[in-house]
Amino acid sequence: MKKFRKVLDGLTTSSPGGTIGSPSCGSAAGTPTAAPTPKEIDVQETLVSENFQLCKTVRHGFPYQPTALAFDPVQKILAIGSRSGGVRILGRPGVDCYCQHESGAAVLQLQFLINEGALVTACADDTLHLWNLRQRRPAVLHSLKFNRERITFCHLPFQSKWLYVGTERGNTHIVNIESFILSGYVIMWNKAIELSTKTHPGPVVHLSDSPKDEGKLLIGFESGTIVQWDLRAKKADFRIYYDEAIHSVSWHHEGKQFMCSHSDGSLTLWNLRNTTRPFQVTFPHGKIQKDGRKESCKPILKVEYKTSRSSEPFVIFSGGLSYDKAGRRPTLTIMHGKAITVLEMDYPIVEFMVLCETPYNNEVQEPYAVVVLLEKDLIVVDLTQSNFPVFENPYPMDIHESPVTCTAYFADCPPDIIPILYSIGAKHKKTGYSQKEWPISGGTWTLGSHTYPEIIITGHADGSIKFWDASAITLQMLYKLKTSKVFEKPKPGEGRAAELVEEDPFAVQMVSWCPQSRIFCVVGISAHIILYRFSKYDANTQIVSLEVRLQCESEDVISPSENENNPCFSEQGSHSPQPHHQHPASPGNRTPEGIKDSIPCLKVKDRVVRVPPGYQSELVIQLLWVDGEPPQQITSLDINSAYGLLAFGNCNGVAVVDYLQKTILLCMSTLDLYGAADPYQRLTRSPRRNRQSTSEFCMRGLSNFYSDSKKRIRTSYQSLTELTDNQQSIDMERSKSPTSVYVCFVGSPVPVHYPTSLHNDPRILPEPVASLRASHCSPVFYLLDNVKGPGRKLSLPTDLKTDLDHVNGHCTSPTSQPCSAGKPRVPMGPEGPRLTRRGPGRPPFRKAQSAACMEISLPVSHTEESRENSFSRSRSSSVSSIDRDTKEAVTTLQFGESYGRKSDALPTPCLWVGTSLGVVLLIPMSIPTDQEERMEEPVTIGPSGAVLMLKGSVLRFAFLDLVGALIQSPYEVWRDLNAPEDPDRPRRRKLVHFSPSSSQDACGDGHLAVVCSERQAKVFLMPSQSCLFVHNITESSFVLRADVVSVCNSVCLACFCANGHVMTLSLPSLRPLMDVNYLPLTDMRIARTFCFTNGGQALYLSSPTEIQRITYSQEMCDNLQEMLGELFTPIETPEAQNRGFLKGFFGGNAHTFDREELFGEAAAGKASRSLAQHIPGQGGVEGMKVAASGAVGELARARIALDERGQRLGELEERTALMMTSAETFSKHAHELMLKCKDKKWYQF
Repeated sequence: MKKFRKVLDGLTTSSPGGTIGSPSCGSAAGTPTAAPTPKEIDVQETLVSENFQLCKTVRHGFPYQPTALAFDPVQKILAIGSRSGGVRILGRPGVDCYCQHESGAAVLQLQFLINEGALVTACADDTLHLWNLRQRRPAVLHSLKFNRERITFCHLPFQSKWLYVGTERGNTHIVNIESFILSGYVIMWNKAIELSTKTHPGPVVHLSDSPKDEGKLLIGFESGTIVQWDLRAKKADFRIYYDEAIHSVSWHHEGKQFMCSHSDGSLTLWNLRNTTRPFQVTFPHGKIQKDGRKESCKPILKVEYKTSRSSEPFVIFSGGLSYDKAGRRPTLTIMHGKAITVLEMDYPIVEFMVLCETPYNNEVQEPYAVVVLLEKDLIVVDLTQSNFPVFENPYPMDIHESPVTCTAYFADCPPDIIPILYSIGAKHKKTGYSQKEWPISGGTWTLGSHTYPEIIITGHADGSIKFWDASAITLQMLYKLKTSKVFEKPKPGEGRAAELVEEDPFAVQMVSWCPQSRIFCVVGISAHIILYRFSKYDANTQIVSLEVRLQCESEDVISPSENENNPCFSEQGSHSPQPHHQHPASPGNRTPEGIKDSIPCLKVKDRVVRVPPGYQSELVIQLLWVDGEPPQQITSLDINSAYGLLAFGNCNGVAVVDYLQKTILLCMSTLDLYGAADPYQRLTRSPRRNRQSTSEFCMRGLSNFYSDSKKRIRTSYQSLTELTDNQQSIDMERSKSPTSVYVCFVGSPVPVHYPTSLHNDPRILPEPVASLRASHCSPVFYLLDNVKGPGRKLSLPTDLKTDLDHVNGHCTSPTSQPCSAGKPRVPMGPEGPRLTRRGPGRPPFRKAQSAACMEISLPVSHTEESRENSFSRSRSSSVSSIDRDTKEAVTTLQFGESYGRKSDALPTPCLWVGTSLGVVLLIPMSIPTDQEERMEEPVTIGPSGAVLMLKGSVLRFAFLDLVGALIQSPYEVWRDLNAPEDPDRPRRRKLVHFSPSSSQDACGDGHLAVVCSERQAKVFLMPSQSCLFVHNITESSFVLRADVVSVCNSVCLACFCANGHVMTLSLPSLRPLMDVNYLPLTDMRIARTFCFTNGGQALYLSSPTEIQRITYSQEMCDNLQEMLGELFTPIETPEAQNRGFLKGFFGGNAHTFDREELFGEAAAGKASRSLAQHIPGQGGVEGMKVAASGAVGELARARIALDERGQRLGELEERTALMMTSAETFSKHAHELMLKCKDKKWYQF
């Protein structure tokens, strides 16, 4: 523990805003500073670097781009391989493990060592890996890299240690699983086929041992050639040459027949008694046409032939449909006797596998289920029932049912919220599932001791919201909410919604949730906000709609070329937006020229609707079109149930709504909020030339965005970085200069007035702004483009096409304001430093908020030449690119009890406003305390409070008391407004307040305000507004997410930067505690969905279908082993059935086959060293590295050392036993020889 003694209130006597611009605020990065004051406070900080460690915990969702499937029938665990080299291993609910190949090569095939706790993976880089599953975090034990041949197929017989590997050249190699070394025994393709054959048989597509005799290996080549190879005699028993290409082969359990699937949609059945022609040829889906010919069919990619004691055999295959049936969905066909059942799938089939009762291939199989791996889903079909129902999937495989557009993570929720959400969500579950238990039931998992209620909320492109129970590192869906039900359905190709967003007008941009009051707010892409209240009763309700006109533009009177460096004052009260209430959407809202005005993007249902129990919509707020301009996207949101207020902002301004009285309290541009305390000089725009509608630049459908994005992504990002860094250097100069001081004027409240008309010039396009809201609200990315001409369409994507590898390692903030290096420092007026603003030449403004899978757009032109010219102008011209400044967007909002002015003696309700220029505004409010007065008396707001400054866009606010404890926002205790009235207990609002002075009676009044921007963090003392600590978080990158979280009974500031660094800073001293280069920002999906929460946890969308949870708490890392499930459980291998005397006599000598004798080094010799390279695996070192800095690391190292020592001792014991056996045998033979020769005479030898 370290005690920080900081002094306060010193420089406030010299100038009203002196502390803000004091040298303490411009210190070097990582150097906390303090302003000297006569008053002292003691803050004991308990967090140290040893409390933090970063590691992955668990991954949820469906494996993205799956490629392979395997099942262990004894352990009953399932493995899924993916194109990115990932392997997901699933067992009973709670047993869910993710492994990743370091190479990132696609997984081609998976093979379990059945009931051995091991898994073999074959990857696209022609490497075999052996994974140890007997530890909670599997690790690679061995790897074998093929150098000269490509792996195409692998087969591992049950209870065998020799793996057959087929290659693209047609050869078959044999690998010892224990040592992972190639055997010298090789089946060459030219030996397998006849010498008279003139063509190459193609790659090996199938390998399997005969159920009748393990010494016979069936090899299938792609061209249609099938060879049964006698492993002992090293020759072919028979060869089959078929005209059609082979895709798969499946044996009958008796070993007398096998079935093949072919590329022409046929199935052939072969009998070993006569291999000259197939015993049976069928086209399951091919009908005979009128001319007598068969229909041409698609290939049957896989077939499985399984027998049953009680019924006819099952023949299950995928594909094989006729080509003429266009639009048919992918199918799985089940042929059972004469009955043929075709199951249509929602997505293409990647792989399927039939689950059988026995692991032995020479016994009656008794299939009971089929696991079908689709491109975007995993289903299991019950084969024991005639209608083949599917099992209810216990894993959260439907996260991506609609593309995820935002996430929110809440740890340590009220304990009653999860059961309530689950009980309501259970009423809407689908029915018709199989009544049997989920068949993938392997592994063990117990609820750990370190668990608490956690909820994850995901917003989706179709407007749906999903609540997930994330407690104890599991994930289970609780409740689903559809926000689109609030609106009328837009007609396709028509209406206002289609003009804004063609595909997904209801897509969710951000969410805000208060678990205590159960009030939920959703921001949509069509510039709308929906407020929901929770009720356990259904109700008939009329949805109230408010319409807000939040669109503004400065009047252009003076050309900036004449007054470029001359500070001037903007007029007050002339730029305020207008609120509008209940404007009907009718043609009357259009101007005579057909320009849209005062209409929302969506139409709210205007009738009484019946709403079920759960979250019920109470209020809808929509932004309006203004003079043909679409409403700008909402960039920030906060709601407070104790105040009954909701605040939101965008690049035009901020609005505050009283949702209890359903009224708009404030609707102002950001410029008007400053009053006289505006720290920037804002020059007016140049005169307008011609009018042209910027609705061309609005979002239209997000799919057409990608073709240009790929070109725009390769722009000169470094130049943009230089521009932004120069702007920051101006800020640094200003803050370091002893003569430059930010001056804050705290005036009296200014009455809010709304002008009767407000005209926007459509030619002056809205400027680029990007706001990244860190907290529980997902950000909005405003994309910047220099391209002149018609606007590009944007739509919510449904797949990932993002790649930022072309950024050349440079990261910069889309919100940073660029400034050229040659620009002299802007002269200061009497009001302090001012920044000039400029109108002409500003790039058009493009919005794109959507997706979990977004791409970033950078400023470019159509040609390389024009691009270079644009950047060279920016660097050499005397006109700084800051002159093309953006509108000042509201990037974050926070309600709380604070001090709106320095003169305030007591805390009052305030709204903290953070902007994209790094400015923090305080708006004090007066709210009636009595319940009846609150519903009748108006809330008064005086938007002329304090102004604080930071570098970069403001991301997050938090409040601490003077002993360093986090001050929670006040809230209203939940009450069900639809519950029956109780005359004895009238329903009244019950408010819970956390005032700054409640926990610090001995520490005096005041509190600490933590403000984090994308460049730096500051801690202010309120009400004096003194800057106590400052820390420059990053200079070369920018912060994407920041939040104040509780860890180890204390609080810290957690940040995630665009360069992949995850950092934590102590509070209030902003001392760096952890800085880990964890995850480079390779796509905007991570930026959209990364969020922190309490308990040292965080999450992000690692792929369009998967959520990755991580922890940065050492305590959770230490307990992670306890929380994870066990993949391997000791189970006795089922005994093989007694074959009987006759079967054993006539069935061949299957049990006398000794593979060691054939494939061992003594008989087969060594394989060529150049053919494959053995690579020793980590063998658990990966898990050891994760916990290397803690006690778990030492234990892991000791455990691994013990395991290795035990393994060596075991090998030594085995060798000793072999030597003893050999010695006993030698002694026995010697004794027999002695007895034999004992009585012989000399002449008898």
